Amino acid sequence: EVEFRITKEFHFSASHQLTRLPAEHQCARLHGHNYVVEVELSAVTLNGDGFVRDYHELVPLKHYIDESFDHRHLNDTLGHGQVTAEYLAKHFYDWCKERLPETSAVRVSETPKTWAEYRP
Repeated sequence: EVEFRITKEFHFSASHQLTRLPAEHQCARLHGHNYVVEVELSAVTLNGDGFVRDYHELVPLKHYIDESFDHRHLNDTLGHGQVTAEYLAKHFYDWCKERLPETSAVRVSETPKTWAEYRP
């Protein structure tokens, strides 16, 4: 049972195109978003410093986002035409979970009113 949760938010801007949608769908056209990625880490107990995880340990994720995603075309970055917020949430979850075992969920927003979450 999880007792502690922390989250950290990251931002990037990028373009994408959902190529499998009908041509008349607005998301089938090339467009961009100001993305927000929120990573959640969870633990039953805190570490010796009183943290779930030190926020500084998330700096590699910031570097990964800045170097690989910010001001990029996501279809090229990820190599396919279905780069949805849902797909990005799973991608970032997998990346984080491999490096930070406490990762419990990732949420991705394309607009201030919409979120997609991956939480196994």
